[in-house]
Amino acid sequence: MTSVVDKEELEMFRESVIKALETEVTPHYEAWEKSGIVPRELWNTLGNAGMLCVDVPEDWGGCGAPFLYSVVVGEEMARMGFGALSTNVMVHSDIVAPYLSHIGNEEQRQYWLPKMVSGEAVGAIAMTEPGAGSDLQAIRTSAVKDGDDYILNGSKTFITNGQHADMVIVAAKTDPKAGARGISLFLVDTSLPGYSKGRNLDKIGQHSGDTSELFFSDMRIPASALLGEEGQGFMYLMRELPRERLVIGALGVAAARGALDLTIAYSQERELFGQKLAQLQNTRFEIARMETDCRVNRAFVDECIDLYEKGELDAPTASMAKYSATEMQCRVADGCLQLFGGYGYTSEYPISRAFIDARVQRIYGGTSEVMKEIIARSVLGKA
Repeated sequence: MTSVVDKEELEMFRESVIKALETEVTPHYEAWEKSGIVPRELWNTLGNAGMLCVDVPEDWGGCGAPFLYSVVVGEEMARMGFGALSTNVMVHSDIVAPYLSHIGNEEQRQYWLPKMVSGEAVGAIAMTEPGAGSDLQAIRTSAVKDGDDYILNGSKTFITNGQHADMVIVAAKTDPKAGARGISLFLVDTSLPGYSKGRNLDKIGQHSGDTSELFFSDMRIPASALLGEEGQGFMYLMRELPRERLVIGALGVAAARGALDLTIAYSQERELFGQKLAQLQNTRFEIARMETDCRVNRAFVDECIDLYEKGELDAPTASMAKYSATEMQCRVADGCLQLFGGYGYTSEYPISRAFIDARVQRIYGGTSEVMKEIIARSVLGKA
C-alpha cells in the first residue's frame, strides 16, 4: 500500500539530513577517505540523528516513516559527494533491515532492528564469494545442521560494512545437491567464535567505505539464526533485490546531480580564451546533455519509487532503473571531469572523487550486463 508523503514534512526532513551531514561528516570526510574507513562511532552519530533504518516500523524501534524518507538519506549523502558513506548506509538501512522486517521472526526483529536503528549494531550482507559473484547458485559456503546448531564454513569477499559489522546476513548452502533450492540465509552474530574478517580491501574509489573479506571456520551458530525457512534463501534474495537496485539507481541520480551542480558553478567562474567557460558552445551543449540525462533518469527513478511503495515494482523495472541511472551517473561524472580540465584530474577538486566513486555503481548489486539480461528476458524470453 502506498504511504502518503507530506511534501513539506519530507523537505523538512531533507533539510535536517543536510544539516546533520554538514556538521558531522563534511569536516571529516577527506580524512576518512585518506584513512580508508569511517570511524565506528559515526554509526551511533547517524542513529542519534535519526538517519538509519527510518522506515522500520515503530514496533521494532524505527520511525515507521515512508520508504521515500530512507531514500532521501542516501540521496543527500550521494549528492554531497559522500559516495562511500551512501553505499554503507544503503546496505545497512535499505538491504539488511528490510530482510529482517520482511522475513525475520518477531524475536529476530526485536533483537536486531532497534540496534540497527540506533547504530549500536551495523549490518552487512554476505553473498559474493571469491569464486561466485553474480552466479549465486555457485556459492560454496556451507551450513551443516548439528543438533540445535548449524556449523558454518566458508568465505565471502567484497562485503560492504565488513570491518564494522556486528551482524551479517550470510547466504550458505544447506543442501549442496539442491542448487538454488539448497541456499539458506543466516543472521550471523560477528562476536561468536569462528568468525573473522580479513583486510579492508584497497579500492580505486569509495575509499572510506570498508569492503572486506569474511571467514567462517567451524563457526557454531544457533538454529534461531536461520532467517526465514531453510532452502528458501535464493527466493528471498531475488525478492529483495528490486529495492536494492532501485536505491542504487536513486543514489546514482543524486550523485550525478551533485557532480553537475559543481560543474555548472565552476563553468560560470572559470575563464578560458577571454570568456567564461559557460559561454563556450561546447560547454553549453555538454551541460544541456547532462542536465537532460539527469532529469530523465530522475523522473524514471521517481516512478519506480512510487511503484515500490505500491508493491508493484518488478525485477525487470528495478533492473532498468539501476542500469539506466548508473550508466548515466558514469557518463555525467566523466563529462563533468572533462569540463574541469586538468584540475578535474587532481584529488584537490571533489569532481575527481565523483568520477572514481561512480564506477562501482555499474558493478555491485548486479552488473549492468546482468541487468540487461534480466530486462531482455522480460521482453524476449530466455535465449
